[in-house]
Amino acid sequence: MSGPHGAGVVAAEIRAELAAVTPQRACCRRAQAAAFDGFAWRSHRGRQAALVRTALRLGHRPGDDAPAWRWEEGAEHCRVAYLRGLFLIRGSLSLGEAGPHLEFVLDPDRAAELVPRLREIGLPAALRLRRGRGVVTWKSADTIMTFLRLAGAGSAVLDLEARRVARGLRGELNRVLNAESANLARTVDCAFRQLQAIDALAEHGGLAALSERARRVAIARREAPAATLAELADSTGLHRSAVQRELRHIEQLAMTSRLAGSI
Repeated sequence: MSGPHGAGVVAAEIRAELAAVTPQRACCRRAQAAAFDGFAWRSHRGRQAALVRTALRLGHRPGDDAPAWRWEEGAEHCRVAYLRGLFLIRGSLSLGEAGPHLEFVLDPDRAAELVPRLREIGLPAALRLRRGRGVVTWKSADTIMTFLRLAGAGSAVLDLEARRVARGLRGELNRVLNAESANLARTVDCAFRQLQAIDALAEHGGLAALSERARRVAIARREAPAATLAELADSTGLHRSAVQRELRHIEQLAMTSRLAGSI
């Protein structure tokens, strides 16, 4: 799936997949519910129904105080559960041509606390202020994929990997096409100069002064203006490097003749 619309669908599917995860451990359910602390349920009507269902599966009634839980005392699986909950209520994910971009929007103090915690578990993030809010950001595709994999969005990870591979292939194809276009342009320019040189020498009898091999190359170039050096080598029975040397010699001879005023 590609394009802005497709990216939006994938991001929504990722959120839905994570919202459907119910941790098996009671400690993880408590940690994930703790992420709902301070969440304004009534101001998020668009996502409220799905989040309410998630909260209830965790044993948390929306509007009640979030359960007490401390990051410093939590096991790694509890920390992942907490981050899953934090993403669901305060996170967003965008998928563009430049790659995925995931961010958590929090109170500045809470955002400042989150950054070293993420670094501690191998998920380093950047922090900035935006309109008085703290924004903790992941721009690394590898970091985002690691988080999603740990959080339980296995299908989403496969989808994102497929998008990343497709984007890489498109980039490589464009690079190859651009290189081939540049090579073609250079080939055309060289052939044009060579034909000009050959015509100038022929007009004033200069071809007769060429060696037999150089004349053979000149004739082959006139008969096949768009031929590559390899194709000229095949038609003349010479090595590619020999054809290139003879054509360069013809250009130099024509240039020397022009400077001497004989052409």
